[in-house]
Amino acid sequence: MEGQETQAAPVPAVVLFDFDGVLTHADTFELFVRERYDRASWRKLLVLLALPWLLLSWPFTRRLRLPLVHIALLGVGQAGYRAAVDDFAARLVRRPGHFCRDGIRALRRHQAAGERVIVVTGCEHTLVESLLGQLGLGGVELVASQLKPGPLGLRMARHTVGAGKLKALGAHGVPAWRRAYGDSLHDLHMLKAAAEPVLVNGNPKLCKRVEQALGRPVERVAWH
Repeated sequence: MEGQETQAAPVPAVVLFDFDGVLTHADTFELFVRERYDRASWRKLLVLLALPWLLLSWPFTRRLRLPLVHIALLGVGQAGYRAAVDDFAARLVRRPGHFCRDGIRALRRHQAAGERVIVVTGCEHTLVESLLGQLGLGGVELVASQLKPGPLGLRMARHTVGAGKLKALGAHGVPAWRRAYGDSLHDLHMLKAAAEPVLVNGNPKLCKRVEQALGRPVERVAWH
């Protein structure tokens, strides 16, 4: 009506979830890479041939895992990768014990409360996207590591870990969040910026280190 002020719709609270260790019990991309090697012995042979160079460069780069990922994806294009990921995801969701039931329930509760839920993870985007879809969580926003085409196959384009999560969230248009669920020191930046940091399945030593780094208490949950 004329003369009445229109009220803006309330902005939903933002809630962040890490993926591995929070919604799963294992490193999902590592499982995928291991399977790639198990299915193609020639990839293992390439690693053996490259091992002297890998060991020589490791003290300087501390990124030994990255060349192993590149060899696992050697000769793989985007379409082939999507097909491999979807096949892997379809089998993984049927594997007992991989996913954290309590974590999935918590995510659904936040969704039901009308909050904006975002999964923020160092795991690869296409893989997590496929898994969330298989779990019936296809509508969840996702900020994750990404691959890019290279001359010999897919390569890592963006690794969303540590402070990289803050940068990726900023690029996603998310400058602030109320609650964040993490499980390791890699999530410190994400937890520190949260009004309500939550540590999932942390042992006493990890809890102490996280609280010292944050300078305040952290909520602790034990999820199965």
